Amino acid sequence: MSNANRNRNSNRRRRQKKKGFFQKLRRQYEFRPDVQKVSWLKIFHLTNLQRRGLMKWGLYALVCVAALLIQDVIMSRFHFFGGTTDLPVCAILLITVIEGIETGSIFVLLASLIYFFSGSAPGAFAVALLTIYGIGAAIFRQAYWHRNRRSIVLCAAIALMTYEFSVFAAGLFLELTHFGRVGAFLVTGLISCVLLLPLYPLIDRIGRIGGTEWKE
Repeated sequence: MSNANRNRNSNRRRRQKKKGFFQKLRRQYEFRPDVQKVSWLKIFHLTNLQRRGLMKWGLYALVCVAALLIQDVIMSRFHFFGGTTDLPVCAILLITVIEGIETGSIFVLLASLIYFFSGSAPGAFAVALLTIYGIGAAIFRQAYWHRNRRSIVLCAAIALMTYEFSVFAAGLFLELTHFGRVGAFLVTGLISCVLLLPLYPLIDRIGRIGGTEWKE
């Protein structure tokens, strides 16, 4: 009996060893999904369209900052019949009209806030004026005129002149200026409107990066 028990036990051990061997072999060749490794490069991976959009808005920001610096450092020292230029407002309104109502409305609000906090804006009311006139110019251009250089520059010029006279009216109301300065504000508006012409090709070229998301 003892020999028979020993044989049974040995056979059982052999079967268990074989079973364990085949289980290990099966696990070794079983399908295992690839381990997903998350890296910082994959998290910040951008498509070609996203890269172009990022480049476009980065260049827009660069144009606005450059206009602000040129106005404060250089152009503010020159006066023509009491007036000067308003380059930051030119850039903001032109980009707003080019981008259209959907994207331009967000841009003009953010840009006017940055313009105010930079210390170059005539007052807090400039944020509301720029936003209202920028959005109004973009709506009017899209509703009544085709997208071309003449319509974009003309709508931006109308918004710019309206803005300058509104700033003058706000200055009169707040007693920051007097009625005799109306000519200086008129000259500032006219010179700034002329500067829209050389600014348009640069901003239009930047706006074409990545294509447009809407058709007219």
